[in-house]
Order: sequence, then structure tokens, then C-alpha cells
Amino acid sequence: MEQIDLKAQIRKTVGNGPARALRSEGKTPAVLYGPKTDSVLLSIDTKDFEQILKEASVGSVLLNLQIQNGKTSIRSAMIKELQTHPVTGKFLHVDFYEVDMQKKITAKVPVVAKGKSVGVEVGGLLQYVRRELEVLCLPTAIPEAIEVDITDLNIGDSIHVEEISLSGDVEIPADVNFTVVTVLAPKVEEEVVEEEELEEGEELEEGEEAAEEDADQEAPSEEAKED
Repeated sequence: MEQIDLKAQIRKTVGNGPARALRSEGKTPAVLYGPKTDSVLLSIDTKDFEQILKEASVGSVLLNLQIQNGKTSIRSAMIKELQTHPVTGKFLHVDFYEVDMQKKITAKVPVVAKGKSVGVEVGGLLQYVRRELEVLCLPTAIPEAIEVDITDLNIGDSIHVEEISLSGDVEIPADVNFTVVTVLAPKVEEEVVEEEELEEGEELEEGEEAAEEDADQEAPSEEAKED
């Protein structure tokens, strides 16, 4: 996977006030840390970061952090955590994790279906049970996506994680053979049941109306009572 350049500046202030001031300037507060790295307080350009996330997912993007502090130092990092505002979705804070380019790491990679299944052709519905899978590999070997061939899937068929093979020295560390994609039956049966229930309800209403008419006919009028 290609490393993407991202400029960062050292920041020396902490707290809510300075963080708000940074955001008003179009910057996002961040921090870099790792197993052999002391925490470094940073700020990044929000627009630059937004552009990166348009082209790559949070869990798999590999960055060249160009940290500027009088001189520029380069750190290889991934996004460990991204905090966003619950209402506006604006970036609040980013945690970067420094990675050793010679050691395997875990990363989340999107699942992409390839082909059109025979089950979908006859009306079935393709369902992603897992839209991302966690892989274990070297940072430079992170795949852009994991393709699964669904061509032979009929209604009721599934693809499980152990059926997916990846090229190179990339593995999926899964303890359970969980389902990744499946083809569901169309919702025809449910619609038929709803129609049957509706017809029964209409018949019941008609029966109630007939019963009311019979009751009106059987009930003696006031004049008959007086007679």
C-alpha cells in the first residue's frame, strides 16, 4: 500500500480552549504515540486530512507524517482513533500510531463483492455480514480491498472467512469461521402473509357489518314496543 504524505506541526498547548482555537483556524489537534515513541502533540490541516479520508478508509490508510518543528522529521503512522462531533461530524481529535515498517500490523480492509450471484439473478438479496475484515501483514502489504467472488452463490448460500484466500504474506486472524456475505431469499412470503391477513381483516369487517344489519332488523322499533 502506498504511503500518503500528511504535514503536521508540533503544538505546545493542551485543553479545550486551545483545541477550539485550532479548529477555528482550520486545524485539527492530534497526537502521535507508539510502543517505542513518546507522545508527541500535533496539529494537522483539516482539509488535507479530509481529502486523505476521501481516498482511503480510517483503519487502513498508511501515512508519512511530516512533522515540522524547525526541521522536518518523517514518521510512518496509521490512524488509531478519530474523534468526531456527534451532530456535525467535524473532526475533534486524531490519534496517530507509529508503526515499524519491518513488523506486521493489523489493519481493517473493506470487503468488495465480485461478479453477480445466481441467487441475486433470481431475486435474492446480497447481504454483507462483514463490510470490513481485519488483516495481519506488513504495513506496505495492506491490500486496498478484499475481493470475494459471489458468482456461484445461490439463495441461502454464504461465504465464510476461512474460504477467503489472500495473496502474498497477508492473513486474516480469525478464531471463528464467521459469515462474510450471504444471499437472502426475497421477501415475497412476508408480503403474501400480509395480504392474507388483510383479506381476513376485510372479511371480518364485512361479517361485522352484516351482523349489525341483522341486529338492526331483529331489534323491535319503538312503535312496535308501544303496540
